[in-house]
Amino acid sequence: MLASGGHLMGIVDDLQRARIAFERRDWAAAYDRLTAADGDPGTVGLGADDLMTLAMATFLLGDIDACIRALQRGYRLRIDNGEVLGAVRFAFWLARVHNGRGEGAVGSGWAARAERLLADHPADVVERGYLLIHDFFRCVDRGDFAGAVATGDEIVSVARRHGDPDLLAQGLVCKGRMMMYAGHVPEGLATLDEAMVGVAAGELSPVFAGTVYCAMIDACQEVLDFARASAWTTALTRWCDTQPDLVPFTGQCAVHRGQILRLHAAYPEALAEFEDACQRYAALGYDAAAGLAMSERGDVLRVLGEYVAAESSYDQAASYGYEAQPGRALLMTARGRVSGAIAAVRRLLAETGDPVHRSRLLAGAVEVLIAGDEPAEAELAAGQLSTIAEEFGCAGLRASAAYCSALVALAGEDADRALPLARTAVQLWGELRAPYEMARAKVLVGRAVRLLGDEDSAIAELTAACRTFAELGAAGARQEAEKLIGRSTGGLTGRELDVLRLVAVGNSNAEIAGLLVLSDKTVARHLTNIFAKLDVPSRTAAAAYARDHDLL
Repeated sequence: MLASGGHLMGIVDDLQRARIAFERRDWAAAYDRLTAADGDPGTVGLGADDLMTLAMATFLLGDIDACIRALQRGYRLRIDNGEVLGAVRFAFWLARVHNGRGEGAVGSGWAARAERLLADHPADVVERGYLLIHDFFRCVDRGDFAGAVATGDEIVSVARRHGDPDLLAQGLVCKGRMMMYAGHVPEGLATLDEAMVGVAAGELSPVFAGTVYCAMIDACQEVLDFARASAWTTALTRWCDTQPDLVPFTGQCAVHRGQILRLHAAYPEALAEFEDACQRYAALGYDAAAGLAMSERGDVLRVLGEYVAAESSYDQAASYGYEAQPGRALLMTARGRVSGAIAAVRRLLAETGDPVHRSRLLAGAVEVLIAGDEPAEAELAAGQLSTIAEEFGCAGLRASAAYCSALVALAGEDADRALPLARTAVQLWGELRAPYEMARAKVLVGRAVRLLGDEDSAIAELTAACRTFAELGAAGARQEAEKLIGRSTGGLTGRELDVLRLVAVGNSNAEIAGLLVLSDKTVARHLTNIFAKLDVPSRTAAAAYARDHDLL
């Protein structure tokens, strides 16, 4: 039996409040009002439009199962009422939601059902454009990039004919990403910028807005366009912050914030963002994305010299189905497993053809190949990176390419070639406010000027880099720099330098033992070695040496 008049007015009021709450992005309030109206005894339940609103609210709240139930009900309601195009819309979303959480077979089934519904329908309807989105990703999955480009163009064309901003933005994203993977990065980024116009103007529905935000930032990160990535990450953070109950896209936002924090060497904060992102992704069932977050976490831990923890993060990434490369190969190199690292980067480069994804591997490959005494392969990889960087024009890639080319030149003891390249890397990383990468480039400057016979300048560059590594907690890079400085410090080891610095600021043997977690006997042995290597008679003289050689 239907509700009485007064009761019916209450239900209508609930629905109206739900729609208002949805418009102001209060997803929890919209959900509460809709479920109250839907579950009220004596009612016939929500209509199809309100079921779509409920589905989107539950999706944005992160309740994917409830979203699917609402979409299935809406689909059945449209079918029962003979509303084919409305049913296609529900089927499109069912396919998208299932695909998004890795249920490809179910998603493909819903996409096929939507296509069957449209088979006898007039061709020029906007719903056909939405189904082309699934065609686009099918082309990408099977490596049909020409088909993907053509499908992206068709999506944009349908959207413009029908004046649909959601579809237009999605089509521009598809088109822009494919242009980038074909090597036309400036043009691809410009196309993505055009997609962002709809977001900035508030023209897109929430799910499409979040999708476009994340696609744009992903693209910027892929080509190390850090300026764009930082600007859009800030905008995405503000967008997420206006929706306190939002769950989807917050994981991506945390990853992107972590990537920018890592660039600026805010490592503890970056680690926290990556851990948060992994938890958010895992809760939604987005395994590949959770794996990306763990891979990024592993990269930070590797820089900090926490190799066991880094390997654990890479293993967790693998458990989510994500290959954490070239980070794992660089970790293997740092731990002395160079032959395995070389095999890994050779495989990765053989498997990766498009210039965007290849550019993410080449810098790591150069470092591994140099460590493995494979200068010819390293030079080839550095040359490819330089060509890609020149074509893409992104500052981060140009900095990385300059660094790698300098590294290769130093391996061949070509200081005249290495020095200007290393200085270019220092300048570019400095402009990007990337202190760790800038310090690494300074090490190459120091090595180059040393080869040219300028030892004082070499020590100055290396000492500055070492100081930065120490401040950032980048243990591995600091130790390597200290080895290079060792020619002027009597060959002190990294641990001996630690002891010397603590002696110079007045710590006793017992205090040093406590700070470095050593025994008193070990500290005394280190001091004996320090006195012998520096040819000094006392703690006071050793402290003076440390001050004179800027080791503090």
